Amino acid sequence: MRRLLIAPLLLLGCPATTVSRGGDGTSRPTQRVQANPSRVEDSAEAQSYRMALMHEISREIADQRVFDAMARVPRHLFVPGASLGRAYADAPAPIGYGQTISQPTIVAIMTQALELGGHERVLEVGTGSGYQAAILSLLASEVYTIEIVKELAEEARIRLPRLGYANVHVRAGDGYKGWPEQAPFDRILVTAAPDELPQALIDQLADGGVLVAPVGSNDRWQRLLRYRKTGKRISSEDLGAVRFVPMVPGD
Repeated sequence: MRRLLIAPLLLLGCPATTVSRGGDGTSRPTQRVQANPSRVEDSAEAQSYRMALMHEISREIADQRVFDAMARVPRHLFVPGASLGRAYADAPAPIGYGQTISQPTIVAIMTQALELGGHERVLEVGTGSGYQAAILSLLASEVYTIEIVKELAEEARIRLPRLGYANVHVRAGDGYKGWPEQAPFDRILVTAAPDELPQALIDQLADGGVLVAPVGSNDRWQRLLRYRKTGKRISSEDLGAVRFVPMVPGD
């Protein structure tokens, strides 16, 4: 990963923050999903804005599969009411209910950190509008995503299949508890900062799995950590300073 520690723009956004594949519990290789976003809504103008954004992201991303996935997802369809300029700016943007969509570069960096090969079952904690889940769906077999704001979860549950991302499963609930019925997960991505990594998420990570999360109680900065699970051993790698809102437990 390049420049994570020093580029200020990498510290600016995340769903509900500010900063930067079934069900039987087994992994199985599959073809990457070919999403089919609405070509009526995905105009030539929107594609032009997206190309400009991808130029910005290309300076930070080495994984061509991550780059290609982000280039295929129409970000403006995940930012209700925003202009194309705002939707494709390399900055966070509001999505309602006091929440924001991530800065695209942060999405790219965290996605790359997961080291996805195409066959994984992924758990995302923090759905937001579903943008990150859409990108993950192009890079993994199945995506399970949890959102604590019920209204956002319901909107994402409708939006994602409508746009062709059929391998994403959305739940409204407490991210601290994960999704035990669908565990284990090959990858887990957390998009808000817990003081400490929840034990439930560690337990739900498969042997050999990777988990990426911002962790820390500091009101201003946390650390973006990549965890690897080998048997009962958990190792961590510090990817740099980030700024996220706290991860909120459910009632």
